[in-house]
Amino acid sequence: MMLRSWDKLPEYMRNDKVRPYYEVLRKHVLSLVLKRIFDIVMSLLLLILLSPIFFIVSIWIKLDSKGPIFFRQERVTTYGKHFRIFKFRTMVNDAEKKGSLVTVGNDARITRVGEKIRHVRLDEIPQLINVLTGDMTFVGTRPEVVKYVNAYTDEMYATLLLPAGITSIASIRYKDEDEILKNASDPDKAYIQDVLPDKMRYNLDSIKHFSIWNELKTMLDTVKAVI
Repeated sequence: MMLRSWDKLPEYMRNDKVRPYYEVLRKHVLSLVLKRIFDIVMSLLLLILLSPIFFIVSIWIKLDSKGPIFFRQERVTTYGKHFRIFKFRTMVNDAEKKGSLVTVGNDARITRVGEKIRHVRLDEIPQLINVLTGDMTFVGTRPEVVKYVNAYTDEMYATLLLPAGITSIASIRYKDEDEILKNASDPDKAYIQDVLPDKMRYNLDSIKHFSIWNELKTMLDTVKAVI
């Protein structure tokens, strides 16, 4: 994982708010390379080890409701690149056309199987494919949809210096995000105004204190949170 030179960043990222975070990461070039090597080795190993679970969950989803096994949605990652995320489908087909882009508690669009696998984060496992291809990493800011990235402040763009992640400190703190938003009259607006800024506070702080050891700790904390 190589950090681009400052003048190669997208113009909207080359601002005074992003610069301090860029300088922090510039001091950790070797750690960023090790991070990418770890992502490749670990994602490949886990895809092999978890292949039986992939098979079982895939059949379970197909038997439970109509629609594809995977949920594919356009998200944003490093330097504003758009990619299509892999997740096990936990909602009815075409759920995005039937409600908010965020999921709220007691969301009628969630399937029976979806409710169970979301509870233990099994729906996130296919993102190992995105990690292997380099669009994502194990620890980093969760990938947002374009609509929410368009609402970023100048400082928030600093999170796009690194690939989007499967988990993060913000993800752990907001693991029950759907419950927080369930009483909002406009979940999308509530997410942008209330939830996103606080999550970004954690994400930006993680960049300030970036290290391989901190990322390993976040992975362990994620396992504890799921259990």
